Amino acid sequence: MQTHTTLAALRAQLRQWRREGASVGFVPTMGNLHAGHFALVELARKHADKVVASIFVNPTQFGPNEDYARYPRTPDRDINGLAEQRCDALFLPTVEQMYPFGTIGCVQMHVPGITDILCGAHRPGHFNGVAQVVARLFNMVQPDLAVFGRKDYQQLQVIRYMAKEMSFPVEIIPAPTLREADGLAMSSRNQYLEGDERRTAVRIYQTLCFMRDAARQGLPVPGIEDEATSRLEAAGFTVDYAEVRRADLTRPRSPDEPGLVALVAARLGRTRLIDNLEFDAA
Repeated sequence: MQTHTTLAALRAQLRQWRREGASVGFVPTMGNLHAGHFALVELARKHADKVVASIFVNPTQFGPNEDYARYPRTPDRDINGLAEQRCDALFLPTVEQMYPFGTIGCVQMHVPGITDILCGAHRPGHFNGVAQVVARLFNMVQPDLAVFGRKDYQQLQVIRYMAKEMSFPVEIIPAPTLREADGLAMSSRNQYLEGDERRTAVRIYQTLCFMRDAARQGLPVPGIEDEATSRLEAAGFTVDYAEVRRADLTRPRSPDEPGLVALVAARLGRTRLIDNLEFDAA
């Protein structure tokens, strides 16, 4: 695996592959990689001749009181893991490369509508930062396809919207959520869980399953959401939201609509966890 720390070196590698007629798949990450990330690389390999991963902890998607400074950074372990997964190239840009005029002077982006609900309502500006960095990475790598996990469901929808609206010639491929044996969605933030919090965290997945089953039984959506919130609060969570939405994140009129998804964001101690469950896929 080739590791590139400059855009010039990355583009030289990409030009060589293009001359050889190879297609390029892309997996953008913030590092601290686990099995869920490596599954994205594996999926990209099934659809492209060459796979590029990036590791960049993007400051513009963190709020002033969020965990940018303490976000786990494990570059050596990540490099070894990607090499074992037969990733072809890794891009490790600096903040200065990504934002040459600084994070204040950078071109701003806003995806309307879907960035102002759910996580967007609780993390103002977060998805603006996500759109900024993904658009820049798409321009730098110019991949044929890019793989994003379904665990970050709202992020996936934001990126799909942005790619279509801005005419990026990139196919967006969603990857299934990988879970621990007890159902907890794999996440870099799981390592923040302390003591009994890890055992409690699985209640999010259990609540999502309740929401799916209750919808299948025809319970009204507001009642499902109220009960889900009560269950999580009783388990010790501070709930940002527990909602049922359509695939495009609009509000459903009925619990028996096809293509619904339950989404939860809740804090346990100092850790904010998100997860979702698509009813038709479960």
